[in-house]
Amino acid sequence: MTDFYGHKDLNEIPIFFSTDNNYLPYLDVAIRSLIENASKEYNYRIVILNTGLDREKMDKIKALSSDKFIINFVDISHAIEDIKHQLRNIYHFGLATYYRLFIEQLFPEYDKILYLDCDIVVLGDVSKLYFTNMEDNAVAGVVEQFILHSPVFSLYTKEAIGVENKNYINAGILLINLAKLREMQLEKQFVELLTTYNFDVIDPDQAYINYLCQGKIKYLPVEWNRTPLEQVVCSKPNIIHYALGVKPWQKEDTFLGEHFWKYAKKSSFYDEIVNVKNSYDILADLKKQRAAIDIQIQAIEYAHSKNTFNKVLNKTNPKKN
Repeated sequence: MTDFYGHKDLNEIPIFFSTDNNYLPYLDVAIRSLIENASKEYNYRIVILNTGLDREKMDKIKALSSDKFIINFVDISHAIEDIKHQLRNIYHFGLATYYRLFIEQLFPEYDKILYLDCDIVVLGDVSKLYFTNMEDNAVAGVVEQFILHSPVFSLYTKEAIGVENKNYINAGILLINLAKLREMQLEKQFVELLTTYNFDVIDPDQAYINYLCQGKIKYLPVEWNRTPLEQVVCSKPNIIHYALGVKPWQKEDTFLGEHFWKYAKKSSFYDEIVNVKNSYDILADLKKQRAAIDIQIQAIEYAHSKNTFNKVLNKTNPKKN
């Protein structure tokens, strides 16, 4: 593979994030935890996709760069300009969640990358994840634990997306075979489906990834994407993903939140993060609870909607089932 300057570095591990200004403090925490636990045998290029960020905050994160860890911010506004009006903000998902779907064409120098959400802490060595043998699969990910343990969301994935809960992966931690995605023309398929149907979904990019990559997914052990559900069996997580509604920077007693605060205390954004927690009051908590109920209602409605992958596409393309 080559870097942005055309130099060959076979020892480099490319890691991608997507963010907006709101998540920069938590991205800083994620990167700090990644750096602290990564193998020193490799070089890492951290690429942060965005559509415009606060310069001062970016500089704080760039300060984490070293000889082993190069951090680049890449503005991809031009790539989504034509369709951004169709990229819906759904619940807590902002536009940044879609950016990962454009990596295959924007970064032709890479055939394989690791994609990570910002709301994580890394406790293990990500090089072990990166060198997982993907065989001929398009993506590798962990089954979405929240959906697996929820009858409501399991109904949604089955009826709306056409994917059983045990096969539905969380798209926040992905090992991506870009060479395979280019072969599949995944970005083109995504744009065509979005502009033609813009299906009813509660998990925007995740739904498209699960539908389009069916049969081309390698399933990873839960240690690589451990969500804060107490019923999940995972004795030693490599990545904790705070993918549920309430985050540790909102409520300090969030399950597994102590791992987040371990690295947050080292962050240059620590005071800002603490202020966010201190401002999270009863009203904010009630709004979160209401949103959690609303998304469940929406999931049930979409399970019966006619404008879904399963109703529109699977009925005429049964090989996708």
